[in-house]
Amino acid sequence: MIQNLVIVESPAKAKTIEKFLGKEFVVKSSFGHIRDLSKKNLGIDIEKGFKPEYIVNDDKKKVVDDLRKSVAESETVWLASDEDREGEAIAWHLSEVLKLDKKKIKRIVFHEITKDAIQNAIKNPRGIDYNLVNAQQARRILDRLVGFELSPILWKKVKPALSAGRVQSVAVRLLVEREREVFAFSSSSFFKVVALFKGDTEIKAELSEKLLTLKEALDFIENCKTAIFTVSDVSKKPSKKTPAPPFTTSTLQQEASRKLNFSVSQTMTIAQKLYEAGHITYMRTDSVNLSDTAIDAAKKTIIEEFGEKYHNPRRFKTKSKGAQEAHEAIRPTYFDKQKITGSTGEQRLYDLIWKRTIASQMSDAQLEKTTVTINISTSTYKFIASGEVILFDGFLRVYLESTDDDSDESGKDLLPPMKAGQILTPKEITANERFTQRPPRYTEASLVKKLEELGIGRPSTYAPTISTIITRGYVLKEDREGIIRKYISILLKSGKITKEEKTEITGAEKAKLFPSDIGIVVNDFLVEYFKNILNYNFTATVEKDFDEIAEGKIEWAKMIEQFYRPFHKDVEKTLLESDYSKGERVLGTDPKTGKSVTVRIGRFGPIAQIGENDTEKNVKAQYASLLKGQLIETITLEEALSLFNLPRNLGLYEEKEVVIGIGRFGPYVRHASKFFSLKKEDNPITINLPRAIEIIEEGRKKEREKVIRVFEEESSLQLLNGRWGAYINYKGDNYKLPKGSDPQKLNYSDCIKIVNEQKPTNKKKKVSGKTKR
Repeated sequence: MIQNLVIVESPAKAKTIEKFLGKEFVVKSSFGHIRDLSKKNLGIDIEKGFKPEYIVNDDKKKVVDDLRKSVAESETVWLASDEDREGEAIAWHLSEVLKLDKKKIKRIVFHEITKDAIQNAIKNPRGIDYNLVNAQQARRILDRLVGFELSPILWKKVKPALSAGRVQSVAVRLLVEREREVFAFSSSSFFKVVALFKGDTEIKAELSEKLLTLKEALDFIENCKTAIFTVSDVSKKPSKKTPAPPFTTSTLQQEASRKLNFSVSQTMTIAQKLYEAGHITYMRTDSVNLSDTAIDAAKKTIIEEFGEKYHNPRRFKTKSKGAQEAHEAIRPTYFDKQKITGSTGEQRLYDLIWKRTIASQMSDAQLEKTTVTINISTSTYKFIASGEVILFDGFLRVYLESTDDDSDESGKDLLPPMKAGQILTPKEITANERFTQRPPRYTEASLVKKLEELGIGRPSTYAPTISTIITRGYVLKEDREGIIRKYISILLKSGKITKEEKTEITGAEKAKLFPSDIGIVVNDFLVEYFKNILNYNFTATVEKDFDEIAEGKIEWAKMIEQFYRPFHKDVEKTLLESDYSKGERVLGTDPKTGKSVTVRIGRFGPIAQIGENDTEKNVKAQYASLLKGQLIETITLEEALSLFNLPRNLGLYEEKEVVIGIGRFGPYVRHASKFFSLKKEDNPITINLPRAIEIIEEGRKKEREKVIRVFEEESSLQLLNGRWGAYINYKGDNYKLPKGSDPQKLNYSDCIKIVNEQKPTNKKKKVSGKTKR
């Protein structure tokens, strides 16, 4: 007989909790959600008040059977899933599926996995909070309704196999609108003037005004040849920097992106591991609050490490729209533990969380800012020199928050002593042509920030939303090379003026989010026919409704009813009245044939087309796939026509033709009936024969290295090298090697044993009657 059975949602969490409970407790894991909405007939009975139909997933049936056996042997069942809405829903699903006696259930919650927190939770159990369950249930049902009703419209009106979601569609809209702002932006130039003055320490000063034309810049520099430069004012002002609050989910995602180059989903995966290992508090929160215990622990660590003057206790208030339950901020569970064991990613993220939390309880940094104004005898303009000195580092000793602004913070150097009336001698004065900057494209971090500002989504939804729009091909996350830009530079040095044209790289993008053609077309279709679903305020209002359900203020079924009825009418109307949308754009006329040139979404992606199909005259249109980085919305006629130069015959290699083309999977080199993919940096329009031969040889080398061994006993059994290491291929199916296996030492019997003990990793899954690869 089991005296106390504790059920949590993850094995790692179970392992950590088990250490803090006595022998009378047995801890088991549900391995996440044990059931979900059925995919048959929507899984929701709309006419019966949106009653959900839940089913236990096939992969969870064994887990449920094991839990049922343990429950039958237990006196008390403690449901210890996470403290947020999703955790509450997991606890409810467990109680329903396992048919738990309410007298037997005790629900416990904790926001950190420490001995004190677990034992305190055991002393203070509660029942299941059905308001939280209903809020999660309402979100799941609403998202299922939107997805299941919108997606078939997209299949019929745009392209098969597309999907739409309530929050993901709004996120794509933000990216499409920003991309159009970038397209529409027209850069204007101006001249930025910087002077370097001689002294024991070189003094750098910037002109107070931007000069708008080349003539203005030349005239100003000319006037500087005979000018006297006099310090007119030296201003010193004390200032301070205040630490940022402890992390919420979104600020952790943003800062880990900026400082550690982590993706949003990577940050959440690592944070989950840290939480389950007992290193940090719960990682899904929008609160910046710290408990009294945490504030006291931080105080002790700060005074021991840095001294009394570095300590300044603070209480932060949450400002985000519609903050969920009053959780704590993300913080270390033990402040005296500055380092942890674990993977490099876990150590780096923990270090970030520790420093940010400790810094939030430290003193302000005290600074002195100096501003020197320099008069120019031949002009009304003035030069301004700025400097900054740290008088007391305070929290900066530990941590400084990053920003999304890539611009350099010039002019913050320490300035030498100066006084009013002092004459300065210029070493050189430069006027460089600069350009206004287009709106920045979103990174994962800045998109999370924007979603939070708009009140769209919650801590648990940011990472899956971004992962979904990237996985489904609506958005591309990638680096893009900049372009070479010319600019004019004017230099005054030793009384001589030189003017020259220089070049620089501009517009380079790193890990930015770009909407794809299909993302843009789907967005435009949804904006036209489903204005509410794509409306930022409407989506934020739905989130507030979920919050009110969680607080017990409104009934979940009524909230769904109010949303669904007008939405369903829009669905029916759109099916009847909307046109097919392929995002088609007419570019002009092909000078060779006189036929129309268009671009649109094709079966396998965006294509260019010359002419139309005419079966009566047996005339066929010509098609060409767009290249990576080309968009239907911005491609020119000339760029589209160049695509029809493909396939290109580059010449002969080993007495066989080398042909460049574009296929379903992108640009390729074809040689001797074999295909080799072009690299990211290779342009199929301009690639030459020597480079194509390099790609062929690289491909051959990979092919040679792919086969580790073919077994004589059975030629259909092979050991192969793949993208993620060695694996077994047997009769067309792939099998993973057990951890620690040396592929060079495996014999025929070893491999057959692995095949018999495993399921193949490449079996096709059936989804809604269609094969999903």
